[in-house]
Amino acid sequence: MSPVPNVHAPARCSALPAIVLVAFALAGCATIDEHMPTLRNFGVYKLDINQGNYLSQDMVDKLRVGQTKPQVRQLLGTALLVSPFRENRWDYVYRFTRQGRVVADRTFTVYFVDDKLARWEGDEMPASQADLNREALARTSSEERWGSERSWWDSIVDIFK
Repeated sequence: MSPVPNVHAPARCSALPAIVLVAFALAGCATIDEHMPTLRNFGVYKLDINQGNYLSQDMVDKLRVGQTKPQVRQLLGTALLVSPFRENRWDYVYRFTRQGRVVADRTFTVYFVDDKLARWEGDEMPASQADLNREALARTSSEERWGSERSWWDSIVDIFK
């Protein structure tokens, strides 16, 4: 009598990659969820949408108590929300949506007393574009900020930062 071949062995081996793939898909990793389309919008392209006033920290740093409304408007731009019932309060609202998901949502409010800037409050603003460009230049240049030559090892470490 000849031995009976095991016909189920290849099926177990081919199911293993499928199980691993499903495990990774269901892991809930933020980067996978961020870059993989959901079933609800599969195949549908959604535009990136910027709405409101984009303010940076260097714009906010230029504000001084006692500035007039035109001076504040020149620094920050025209406010998105100016209520006719609260003429002494301007609200700057910003929202950035990527693929239907809100990535950034910030509010900033300035208050006036007798048409002079009295105070301001709001969310933390991002660094200025000039600061970001300087930081990127420092990371990609062949010399450090202080002018000394960087070693090849420092360049490799910077890639992974």
